[in-house]
Amino acid sequence: MQFHVENMSCGSCIKHIAQAITAIDANAKVEVSIADKKVTVDTVASAQAIEVALAEDGYPARAIEVA
Repeated sequence: MQFHVENMSCGSCIKHIAQAITAIDANAKVEVSIADKKVTVDTVASAQAIEVALAEDGYPARAIEVA
């Protein structure tokens, strides 16, 4: 699943985002593109759980529909 995260801008953001996601699924695979403001996650967690975890860490996200 993919998410748009508008307010990420640096390597520290990537670290915090990955930590927030792996806190709810330790086996999640997280890929971040700062240029595209996109986070791709391979996880068993729900999109809603990811959105909540990111928002609580200061990175509001919205799921992106992938065709």
